[in-house]
Amino acid sequence: MRQKLATMSYTTRPMTQPPAPSLTAFVMCADDYGMTPEISAGILELAQQQRISATSVMSLSPHWPEWARPLQAVKSRIDVGLHLDWTSNFAIERGFGGSLPQVMALSALRCLSAKTAKRAIEQQLDLFEQHFQSTPDHLDGHQHIHQFPVIRDALMNVLSHRYTTTRRPWVRISRVTEQPMSLKSRVINVMGARALQTLADRCGFAHSQALTGVYDFHGDSALYRQRLRHWLTHLPLHTVLMCHPGQGLGDGSTLATARATEQEVLVSPEFQTLLNSTQTTMLRGQTLFCPHDTTPPTTTHHDASLD
Repeated sequence: MRQKLATMSYTTRPMTQPPAPSLTAFVMCADDYGMTPEISAGILELAQQQRISATSVMSLSPHWPEWARPLQAVKSRIDVGLHLDWTSNFAIERGFGGSLPQVMALSALRCLSAKTAKRAIEQQLDLFEQHFQSTPDHLDGHQHIHQFPVIRDALMNVLSHRYTTTRRPWVRISRVTEQPMSLKSRVINVMGARALQTLADRCGFAHSQALTGVYDFHGDSALYRQRLRHWLTHLPLHTVLMCHPGQGLGDGSTLATARATEQEVLVSPEFQTLLNSTQTTMLRGQTLFCPHDTTPPTTTHHDASLD
């Protein structure tokens, strides 16, 4: 299914305006801003060249305070949101994080502390707002932990009480729909996509419907272009296409080779050609997902375990 919106040229079109009716609109989100200087510099380059329409920030990173200021210069062009973190070294050093398998198991067994989860979410939102001087445009999760059991309930509880005005962040739903579906995609889905969407709807938060851009982070630039063409050709309604770019390898950068490959492809003229040939265009999620007259519900989600 394809999104059809009103008319505007997509070669010079601002990402806050609707595209031509023949185009499919989606959000292109670069994850992990702030993780390393190389990743942040790469994402900034893509934002300045209008090759992405959103980025997600790891606010626990010691690099975030320094890199928040240059990101403010492009906040009128892209959505800037929080990349909620439980599995990086930053989260582990804060005392609540763990490896992805650990966090998956503890959350699935409901062994995570809801109160600890609430404090960790508040802390990351505080750090985001302190250095960016603005509330997040959206909320998603590093390795999709934001939709895990316990964490998702704590998250929606915090968001409902913290953002009570009409200016609320949209929520990324990590639901992979493309076929054939990899084991990685199946695991992402089963860890809470449907449950998080139900909570977001109940609490009155706009959200995406689908996620694409999932792969094993192997392959050269030609293979990544091929993957991009496949993702763009099969976009469901209200999709986020996540990417993980970065400039250079960088000693602290995970998935370093894949990041450099993605950066090379996304910054190239071929990416715009690919958008043209697949009749797709990037929009900010605040434009694509959020109705302008949304009013928060009078009753919000409440989890008694957080009291």
